[in-house]
Amino acid sequence: MKPILLKIGGSVLTDKERECTLRESEIERIAGEIGDSRARLVIIHGAGSFGHPQAKEHRIREDPTTRGLIETHRAVMKLNNAIIKALNRAGLDAIGVHPLDFIMMRENRVAHLDSAVIEKMIEFGLTPVLHGDVVMDSKKGASVISGDQILRELGSRLEVSRVGAGTNVDGVLDKRGRTIARITPETFNHLSLRQRDEYSSVDVTGEMRGKVKELLELAENGVESLIFNASRDKMVYNFLRGKDVGGTRITPQ
Repeated sequence: MKPILLKIGGSVLTDKERECTLRESEIERIAGEIGDSRARLVIIHGAGSFGHPQAKEHRIREDPTTRGLIETHRAVMKLNNAIIKALNRAGLDAIGVHPLDFIMMRENRVAHLDSAVIEKMIEFGLTPVLHGDVVMDSKKGASVISGDQILRELGSRLEVSRVGAGTNVDGVLDKRGRTIARITPETFNHLSLRQRDEYSSVDVTGEMRGKVKELLELAENGVESLIFNASRDKMVYNFLRGKDVGGTRITPQ
């Protein structure tokens, strides 16, 4: 059975208004839903308040330094460890996989990613858990990589049954706050999206529009994905079980 590729946003797992603050009850709930689903999957999580403030403070995108890299990576590892422990308590053989260790970028875009190690982990029975991170960049020295970029890259490389991006809203919203049911490369440029991300001042990897652009690139490779609300009870479980969770489908056409 092909695994599911699931990304959970940092806004679901952390309090973005308070630096390095977990939403512990949400982490436990989502870990429990994943465990109950008994799905084979690869998990990616956003950095939330454990990465974006540090990356912004140290100007990783503009002028990366060794200190900035260390502080940002240390913060996201702390979040990753907390999520791994919750998943382990829920019965999953989850293990952290740090992008800094195996991804190379060039001017903020992925230049090298060896997905073979992820494939072998899945084959071995592990649940790999990746995260937004700071990674080496062949041109700039270091760059920030978002969970959405990792989702796109792995979705293009791995053979997966479904791709989902769990956020704290009911999918992609239009200016009236209504969920857009489907977006394609053809329709995207004509959409008027709601600028909802009130935390954009500390989110250094992009807002909903950036998320959709990454998933549209995935769609152009023939892989459909779904943006849905992971902050609602049982939505992660239902997505993993193949049930209807609403949201916004990102499709090739």
